[in-house]
Amino acid sequence: MACLKPTPSGTVLTVTMQPRAARTELVGLQGEGLKIRVTAPPVEGAANRELAGFLAGLFHVAKGSVTVVQGERSRRKAVLLAGVDLETAERRLRELGVG
Repeated sequence: MACLKPTPSGTVLTVTMQPRAARTELVGLQGEGLKIRVTAPPVEGAANRELAGFLAGLFHVAKGSVTVVQGERSRRKAVLLAGVDLETAERRLRELGVG
């Protein structure tokens, strides 16, 4: 999948985030990224923290294993899923109906 890139420490997921949504949810693929809506506002990192928690739940990893590595103040982000290999990430997204 175009939204996933393997790294030595895990997989980087490209995400387009929409803050202040009615509910936190996975929307699906949008371009070369995964679109996710979060209820938190983009203030003082609240939306990024909610995104990290949501992705941790989706990929069954600890919240500390999810780190925004690029685009901290942007809607388009690169998020590292530490300890998640590419094959596992692709399989999980397919299970969720993405791709």
